[in-house]
Amino acid sequence: MAYQSLRLEYLQIPPVSRAYTTACVLTTAAVLELITPFQLYFNPELIFKHFQIWRLITNFLFFGPVGFNFLFNMIFLYRYCRMLEEGSFRGRTADFVFMFLFGGFLMTLFGLFVSLVFLGQAFTIMLVYVWSRRNPYVRMNFFGLLNFQAPFLPWVLMGFSLLLGNSIIVDLLGIAVGHIYFFLEDVFPNQPGGIRILKTPSILSVDTFDSSTRILTPEALYEMATDSPRGRFQQFASGSSLRWY
Repeated sequence: MAYQSLRLEYLQIPPVSRAYTTACVLTTAAVLELITPFQLYFNPELIFKHFQIWRLITNFLFFGPVGFNFLFNMIFLYRYCRMLEEGSFRGRTADFVFMFLFGGFLMTLFGLFVSLVFLGQAFTIMLVYVWSRRNPYVRMNFFGLLNFQAPFLPWVLMGFSLLLGNSIIVDLLGIAVGHIYFFLEDVFPNQPGGIRILKTPSILSVDTFDSSTRILTPEALYEMATDSPRGRFQQFASGSSLRWY
């Protein structure tokens, strides 16, 4: 019975979020038993001179050994990836996949100039940034210590990383790529004379996400209610908030 419940819950996760989160967990499990991080990390010389092309993907899948940092990143990855896919990307799987490809391409390009060997955490920050900018009226609570509006979340996470003694280059990279995507997709096309630069290639246009048969979850209903300007205003006026644990 418990197995069936877990299976049903797992299948309720939208396809892109399910695939990416599962790949990250399986990669970490493989490192424990089968492979080493040295076979996964981002190394331009090994990629372009020795044709170890898989490193372009695997460096986004490994978040370190199982521990606090891994669990912290997995929670954020799952939460905000799923809320994006069930919210502003609901029924637009091809566009969501294109955002993944665009973000991954920019991070790989920037990774040539900074000393980062794994880009998964930066990718998570990108997802958080895009979600936070598209939900500006959501009030958040961080560990019961800070109350703030959603657009400040990436900066709060960067400050948290700084307090833990981690490099903030990862956070800055995720914020920068997330801002580039948000500007090109949400801001520039709505400016006078603006055009939509980011267009999902037709090869990705076969959408495997059937919104008419999707099981609605509380998070999906929440995102649907707050995705429109009216819903955001009503949420802000009612003083509703999200709490992160």
